[in-house]
Amino acid sequence: MDNAPQNQTPTRDRTATAGLGARVAPLGDSALTLAVAADPVDEATGRRILGLARKLRDDLTAGRLPGVTDVVSGFASLTLCLDPATADRARLSARLAGLAEAAPESPAPSRRWVLPVCYDAEFAPDIDRVAARGGLAFEDVAAIHRACRFRVLALGFLPGFPYLGPLDARLAVPRRETPHTRVAAGAVGVAMGMSCVYPWPSPGGWNLIGRCPVPLFDSRAAVPNTLEAGDRVRFVAVDRAAYEDLKAAAESGRLDPTEFRDREAAWPDA
Repeated sequence: MDNAPQNQTPTRDRTATAGLGARVAPLGDSALTLAVAADPVDEATGRRILGLARKLRDDLTAGRLPGVTDVVSGFASLTLCLDPATADRARLSARLAGLAEAAPESPAPSRRWVLPVCYDAEFAPDIDRVAARGGLAFEDVAAIHRACRFRVLALGFLPGFPYLGPLDARLAVPRRETPHTRVAAGAVGVAMGMSCVYPWPSPGGWNLIGRCPVPLFDSRAAVPNTLEAGDRVRFVAVDRAAYEDLKAAAESGRLDPTEFRDREAAWPDA
């Protein structure tokens, strides 16, 4: 039996084209995706996607998107998660295409974070590989990484896992040919023109160059993710003793991640 709403047309799975090289296409039976043809770390595209996501989330909260259960932004894509029984896919597809052709929506003002990283050799098993590929010294890798001003391009792979870009081209390395079988929570990595922080222990193929003690995900919090897509992030160096103190505070629940928002003066580079 077909549970689709009566006003849904037979063309529901037809791909639609929109402006700026965007395409709207079905993603299974329960989602629609607007994908923009652009470099994944292009900041202008990222801002455009975030602006559209903000508009759609406002509409969802206000009840203006019946049949939509969530709005998820990616590097250069935007996905509407649907209730297949109630969503009018044709109407929603046309709405996504129309938004892509309209004037850009302004994203919310970026939150700024300053996250401490310990670049101790024990925490940086791949830093020599990164340095050798770019003809750099060990210290150069950490200094260049700290000088980057990243934007959270998307969250994914693991809950709270931030894809940060753009990365300085001097640190441009591919993913490891053989992934690490276990990456510690807080590990900071680089690959594919981006940086990341692993919020959970996990296998992983990024090149590890340091470790951050700030928790990036708390399932007990009203908003579990510390970072959000569109946030600005920079890193500062802390020595091993400072890292251990912060890590102990985090493990005991005494470290509030919001302490690291807009606090550049409080974290001079070590």
